[in-house]
Parts: sequence; C-alpha cells; structure tokens
Amino acid sequence: MSAPHTGDATSVPHTGGATSAPHTGGATSVPHTGGATSAPHTGGATSAPHTGGASRVLRVGNASGFYGDRATAWREMLDGGELDVLTGDYLAELTMLILGRDRLKDPATGYAKTFLRQLEPVLGTALQRRVKLVTNAGGLNPAGLADAIRQLAARLGLDASVAHVEGDDVIARAAEFDVRQPLTANAYLGAFGIAECLTAGADIVVTGRVTDASLVVGPGIARFGWTRADLDALAGATVAGHVLECGAQATGGNFAFFTELPDGGRRPGFPIAELHPDGSAVITKHPGTGGAVTVETVTAQLLYEIAAPAYPGPDVVADFASIRLTPDGPDRVRIDGVRGGPPPDTLKVGVNALGGFRNAMTFVLCGLDIEAKAALVRAQLEDALGPDGLEFALARTDHPDAGDEPAASALLTVHVRDADPKRAGRTFSQAAVELALASYPGLALTAPPGDATPFGIFTSFAVPQDSVPHVAVLPDGTRRPVNAPQPQKMVISPKNQDASASGFFGQTVKAPLGRLFGARSGDKGGDANIGVWAREERAYAWLRTELTTERLKQLLPEAAPLDVERYELPNLNAVNFVIHGILGEGVAASTRFDPQGKALGEWLRSRVVDLPEEFLA
Repeated sequence: MSAPHTGDATSVPHTGGATSAPHTGGATSVPHTGGATSAPHTGGATSAPHTGGASRVLRVGNASGFYGDRATAWREMLDGGELDVLTGDYLAELTMLILGRDRLKDPATGYAKTFLRQLEPVLGTALQRRVKLVTNAGGLNPAGLADAIRQLAARLGLDASVAHVEGDDVIARAAEFDVRQPLTANAYLGAFGIAECLTAGADIVVTGRVTDASLVVGPGIARFGWTRADLDALAGATVAGHVLECGAQATGGNFAFFTELPDGGRRPGFPIAELHPDGSAVITKHPGTGGAVTVETVTAQLLYEIAAPAYPGPDVVADFASIRLTPDGPDRVRIDGVRGGPPPDTLKVGVNALGGFRNAMTFVLCGLDIEAKAALVRAQLEDALGPDGLEFALARTDHPDAGDEPAASALLTVHVRDADPKRAGRTFSQAAVELALASYPGLALTAPPGDATPFGIFTSFAVPQDSVPHVAVLPDGTRRPVNAPQPQKMVISPKNQDASASGFFGQTVKAPLGRLFGARSGDKGGDANIGVWAREERAYAWLRTELTTERLKQLLPEAAPLDVERYELPNLNAVNFVIHGILGEGVAASTRFDPQGKALGEWLRSRVVDLPEEFLA
C-alpha cells in the first residue's frame, strides 16, 4: 500500500493476489469472502528441496533479530535441536543508514559484516545437518555477501551452494522521490525470490531489503508449494514470520511481565516456528533454553510495530484480527485461523537521506532552583549560538531533600542539528564548555566535548510492484525474474475505531495500569505504536471501553497534539495505538529521550489509573 500516511484505509476482499510492503499509514480490513482465486503462479516454487526429515512440518528457527544481536545465537540454534531452516534478520531503517554510510567509504561493503564472523564457526555444522540458512544480512549488497560466503566456504574446504535475491535497491531512481542527498533507497520485496533460490538447491540464501517475515514465508513456499493464490497459508506464515523476526522478543525478551519468567528473563532462547502446509504454526524454542513461550509472550511480539489489523506485506495482507492463539504444551503456542487478502499493487520504498550534523551536551543541575538553572543555560547558549537548531530537554530526575547527590540532580540535555558540521561540532561544544565558570552554581557536564556526527532522515514512498526488478540469482548464476502479483482493486473504508460505550465494573482503586495489562511499543519511521493487552477477557472488556484515544492522550501528554489511530484485536485481548509523528523524521534524526519509542508502552503501564477492584483481587 502507499507508504506515507494518507488518513485512508482499505478493505481487501479475499480474491487472490499479493501485496505491497509493510504497513505505513492507512488501515485495512480483510474480510474473507470465499477461497482463493485462480491467480497464476508468478514466481513461487512448486517443489521443495529436502530440508531435513520427511515430516510435513517445517521447523524454522531464528538466530538474529537485529544487526548486533547475540553473536552466539547461530551456534546455540544449530546445536540446540532439530531445525530445517535457520533465519537471521539484520535490517531495520537505522541499519540501512549505517550500511549506506559503510558503502560510501567502501563500495564493496554495504552488508552486515558480523554475519560472516557468526557464520564461520557454524557453516560446516549447517551443511552437515542440511539446515538451510536464509538471511537479509546482504543489506545493500547481497551479491557481495554471497561472494564473501563462497570465499569463506572455499577457505574452510566446504562445498556450499549460495544464492541471493536482488532488485530492491532503487537508488538510481532517487530523482523520482525528490529526496535531498539520498543515501539508500530500497523497496521491500517479498518471499517468492527466496523460494526460487531454495527450490534451486541453495544451502544459503542472502537477500537485501525484503520484509522481515519473508525470511520465514519463503521457506514455506519452497517446502509446501504455495502459489500467490494460497492467501490464507501465506498470511499464516507471515504471522509466524512476524513472531520470529525479532528473535528473543518472542521468548520473553523485553516482556512486560519478565519477573514471572522461569529464569527472570536472564537469557531467553531464540524462537522456532513449526510451520504446517495450511500456514498454521506452533511457536516454540529448543529444550533447556531460557525464557518462555506462552500466549502472552507471543501476543507481545504480535503487537510489535504494527498498525491496522490488516497487516500488508509484498505477498499477502494478513488479518491480525483473525489470529487465534492456543497453548499447545509447555513452551508451545499454536497460531491458526489467520485469513489473508490481496494487497495493492505497490511496494514500499524506504529512503534514508543525509539530514545534516548533530551533537549533544548534558548538564547536571543539582539542588534548588532547577527550572531557573535550566533557563539560564538556555539563554546563555542561545546568546552564543542563536536559537536555530537548538533543542533543550530537561529530565526532572531530582528528588527533594535527597540523601545522595545523584538523587538531588536533574539532567538538561541540549541537542543541536545543523547543516554546518563546524557549528554543530566544536562551535557548539565550546560554547557549552565556556559556561563552566560563568553559569549556574554546581555546573557539571556528563561528558567532554565532541565533534558533530552526521544524521539521517527516513522517509518512505510507494512504487508499482511491476516497476521493481525482483530477481532470484540461483547458485549456478541463473537470473530468474519473479513476476509481480496481479493488481487488485482496493475499496476505501473507515480507518480506525474507538470505544463507544462503557461498562460497569464496580469499585475502583488507584493503581498503575501495568498491574493488569501488558504493553509493547516500537517505531515505524516517524511513527510509533503501542499495543496493550489484557491478561484475561473480563479485563479486556474494561480495557477496550476505558482506554480510548482521548484517554491515551491524557496519560501520554506527548501524544496529545498528534494524530492517533486506535484498533481493537479481540482475539488477542488487545488494543493497538499508532501515534503519528511522535518520532519526528525517524530514529536517526530523533532527539527524544527514547528515540525509537521502545519504552512508550512501559511509560503507559506506569501511569496510575482507576482500576476495578475486582481485577486486582
């Protein structure tokens, strides 16, 4: 669907087809109106390579949720138990910016170099056990990483069949996007190119910017022979891929109720999806690994970085409102019932551009007159530098009559952004340091002055799917184009929902919202989402009527002036909010205390509200 938020939403009849990129603004509803159409096969695999065992269940594990994740996870997952496929997700909007800067320094790079270090000690094991490896670590240079893997295998005396997927890099078309100094521009491709590579016998498949879930959907297509008409199966696999994509977040990592985990959340294992031919899956983990797999840990990950219940990807729109979660034994949760619908005929293009230079200095303000001290620093720096590009954030971490100095102190962080690296660099730092003997009493800085660093701005656009050359480069070098899906007509429908009636829940007591409800939040460009779930159905009845958009804005004043959308997910006992613009121009440019919005959910859970007494009992 179209990348920028337009205030519209789409209703997608279940007719067979494929979708665009991840959700980037509007909302969609996916009514299931009867089976899939006779859509032609357009690039998927129809027969699957043997990937370990004769079972019709495909065991897909994950060993990386981001660039910098646990380095030993590849070994842990390969040695921990049976797998058919092991995936690694390395890409995010910020990661693409980092790789873009790498490519500026050396055009031969542009991929996640840490993957090679992680792969070296386990490549022999993966080949011996016939575990296929699928990763988007190729970043901006999947062909380069594929070549590097071949060189690594040769050095180790191993015979590895390596393929890659390309076509997502559309930087040459940057003029179409009217973006200043574009550094990267990549379309979010789907899963059928991955499937082509696996069907051709690849042991390792490297991609560039595909959607995160495609790393799981592609092996499913290869194993089960799904075509673009198999919308429900593709949607189920997309949901399983969304659960796996962030690694240990599905097994207790970043979990609201982490104190209840068997090991207190000290070292959660990585997740596995047992994928079935109909697209249903069981989420689990290797025996003996930390954390837990429960309905709640899976719910938390399902609510991460989503918007409307209709979740678009390049191959299918998955209806998150149709998801059913049921326990399936210790550390096992079954996902089924997922319905799929066709997408628009566009792909999201994520663009990172150089936005200028930034710097920051943090002043410690101790004791009395905190607000006046902060005002003095502001006046002095604006006198020295002018007000343009300066931002001041005062964190009132101080306590009255404190028993130690840190507890008596607040922090004033001053950010500067400017096109001139000198003004944002030493000119700014020097102006801050010069206040040391000429400002408020007790002045201290938390770090020495430093140079400015470049920052990026993330934007997204939509382009027709058939305008992006999705190509599977097979192990023998054959280039196999993957056709775009057949276009489908979209119908405008209401974009969000809000509670319209209240129930009666008896006496209330004041307590933090998080006593009863979990939350997970995350970033999408300049937007953030907060998914909130209830631990049982009666509490969900309270949640869906009481936690309205207006109430959210009262509890999180930062959101008050912004456009907020709200969606209900009854099957998950959850509501999801999308707060547009709260992260400004994206993670790399944000000067918020929490630039990625990861802690918004925990802030919301900490707010004291009137909770029904019966639930707390």
